[in-house]
Amino acid sequence: MRGDGDGWVVSDTGQAFWGRHGAAGLLLRAPGPDGSAAVLLQHRAAWSHQGGTWGLPGGARDSHETAEEAAVREAYEEAGLTPDQLVVRMSLVTKEVYGVGNEYWSYTTVIADAREMLPTTPNRESAELRWVALDEVADLPLHPGFADSWERLRLACVSLPLLVNPPL
Repeated sequence: MRGDGDGWVVSDTGQAFWGRHGAAGLLLRAPGPDGSAAVLLQHRAAWSHQGGTWGLPGGARDSHETAEEAAVREAYEEAGLTPDQLVVRMSLVTKEVYGVGNEYWSYTTVIADAREMLPTTPNRESAELRWVALDEVADLPLHPGFADSWERLRLACVSLPLLVNPPL
């Protein structure tokens, strides 16, 4: 189902950003096999914008949604994760730009925890979904926007204790 957020915002430098009302993605963490945090990443389908790179399940915000609501909705659409499987911990605006006519656009990364590395069901926007150890994320060919924010997000993940048994 298409929402009212689908569409591009063109920055004052001519660069296009997806989401008429901004965009959001979910950085879902869970205990890995050794107990340390693993995160769920999406290998973007070849046909998609920046296809072939790794990033987060996410996409355009609709006008009526908070960033948290949009990120959770996108995780459901792109990975089959339901809201009752995760606990939102924090949100970080990881990109802000102004468009033509002073139109504001932002990308918000929502960090959430799950009890375990949940099974996923990719949609057509994903070539693959994979749980990746925090220390291995930077080894993948990352989506440029995600790559630009990864160090800040990694530090937030390290400083925010993983809820091993989050109240769901």
